[in-house]
Amino acid sequence: MGSAARDQLGLYGPLPHLVDRYEERAGQLAMADAVERALEEDRILLCEAATGTGKTLAYLVPALLSGRRVVVATASRALQDQIYFKDLPLARQIVDVDVTATLVKGLGNYVCRRRLDLFRDGLAPQPRGREALPLVDDWVEQTDRGDVAELTELAEQHPIWAAITSSSETRLGSRCPHHERCFVTQLKRRAEGSTLLVVNHHLLLADLAIRGEHPARVLPDYDAVIIDEAHKLEDVATSFFGTRVTSRRVDRLLDESQRAAPEDASLCEQARREAQALFGALNLTLGRDDRRPFPHDAWTETTQSRYFALDDVLAALSSRISSRAGSEEPDVAAAVQLDAGVISGRISGLRQALADLAEPEEGQVVFLTREAASQGVALTSRPVHVGPLLGERLFDRGPATILTSASLTAEGRFDFLRGRLGLDEPRELPVDELTLSSPFDHAHQALLYTPIDLPEVDDPAFTPAAAERSCALAAMTPGGVFVLCTSNRSLRALANAFASAELERPLLVQGAAPKAALLSSFRKARDAILVATMSFWEGVDVPGDALRLVVIDRIPFSVPSDPVVAARAEALRADGKSPFKHDALPRAALILKQGYGRLLRRRDDVGVVAILDRRVATRGYGRALVDSLPPARQTRDLEDVQSFWRDVTGT
Repeated sequence: MGSAARDQLGLYGPLPHLVDRYEERAGQLAMADAVERALEEDRILLCEAATGTGKTLAYLVPALLSGRRVVVATASRALQDQIYFKDLPLARQIVDVDVTATLVKGLGNYVCRRRLDLFRDGLAPQPRGREALPLVDDWVEQTDRGDVAELTELAEQHPIWAAITSSSETRLGSRCPHHERCFVTQLKRRAEGSTLLVVNHHLLLADLAIRGEHPARVLPDYDAVIIDEAHKLEDVATSFFGTRVTSRRVDRLLDESQRAAPEDASLCEQARREAQALFGALNLTLGRDDRRPFPHDAWTETTQSRYFALDDVLAALSSRISSRAGSEEPDVAAAVQLDAGVISGRISGLRQALADLAEPEEGQVVFLTREAASQGVALTSRPVHVGPLLGERLFDRGPATILTSASLTAEGRFDFLRGRLGLDEPRELPVDELTLSSPFDHAHQALLYTPIDLPEVDDPAFTPAAAERSCALAAMTPGGVFVLCTSNRSLRALANAFASAELERPLLVQGAAPKAALLSSFRKARDAILVATMSFWEGVDVPGDALRLVVIDRIPFSVPSDPVVAARAEALRADGKSPFKHDALPRAALILKQGYGRLLRRRDDVGVVAILDRRVATRGYGRALVDSLPPARQTRDLEDVQSFWRDVTGT
């Protein structure tokens, strides 16, 4: 290996000549040392690196120098793009090593040429979005990667993307007439020839799930894994290793089945009637609830019989469509013939998913939800604890694994994370821990405002009072404001309050535009107010006076009635542990730390974080939450906030 990563990032390395206003960061160098050791000695490293540490370069530089094939996995596409297009080019300049890298996103991010042909010819299942076809056609002729994020003129949720992007259910592999020109095929070939792969958590888990004695792979073989935004790994794994079937999914699949095999229209209609009967019965069990657990014994004789009836029809339909997949009948379009084989496989997958839900494995919680948009029903299973799965598929397979984030500890310890990820059990690889505090002077740069004069959060008067206080805080703040809500109901109430307050600043509300567009407008305005929910609590970087105040309405506790949360609580009680102490509180601390972390992004930033939930200041556990945050000054007095801004502005 070449020079150590510390030498490349330090005062006498190349980095000071490549960036403006370079400052040697002790935390960055310490992290680079730890990552380098983990890669060299095949160790597991847990590294909490506070905002400002420079953690991305601290793991990219040793990864590039290692000579090993390394997978970098993030929770969000935004961070994937930032690493690949912004941080990686700088890291390459630092190490001056010829390293090939590939950005690998999920299949749904890439245009499928075959599905685009079907859409253009009017054979696609979704007729909406045709007005965008000329724009897409022009772009497809020019793009090398086929990544839909390149076409910024179309919103992420534009209906045409659902009709023309790739998926595991629609890929045909070498049978596709566009196989050699396929964007996904070309992506896989680039990945095979690359030393560094930038992926997301879901892709990493998909690869881990199918690896075994057989040669199946989602990603090429690799020597090490670096998991950024590792505080999200449990949530992504919980979703990934579960099963979900919605009434809308069944309807859509039957519509597509009928297009692929119009000869079997009557069988499709029969399957649709049986599905409606099953989901109608499940809907009745929900009553007025939007979500409730659905244990195995809730499968009554009625629901069981309707499930078996649906399964019988789906089996017959799959067999009939499969028999026609290789048909040479001249009146059947070749593209639809190929689709028949895919559709048959999807029906088989649906049957397996329903079987898994009807007979869930031990450790899975099954629940019903009513879909708000379609008023349909979803039947879902999730593992209560993903630690054993991650242990078996990731930590015990041998490659070096680095998990990093700005929030991995609660009360200064990794105990909660280790327990949830299965790292509290003995592992073959040694596990190291490293906590790197913020290089920022929080005691002078930030003020934590935790009032006690607002109503309790369960009092109907809380939301109006929180809205009024938020407006008062915004009015005295010389810069932009983030208002981070724990529910859509709070978002609507606070957004309405700001609209009525007439503060003469731009008001941006989550949902009114794509996230990237909202953030762009927020940064440009420099005095805007953005009201948002959980998706803006993390992964958002707004330095300078564009963000001077972060308002958090409540402590972000998990909803106790959520079936997965309730199942985890039951498991903890069975072990003689307090669900609040061992799950709810540390989980809230990690999320709260993420929300707080939106404020200070560089050494000259200043600002206020306001947590309007009085429990932070009045309950015993509030001290544990505050102790998990950076050491800012804390006050309960609104006048201290006013004085803070007078000192900052000199007025």
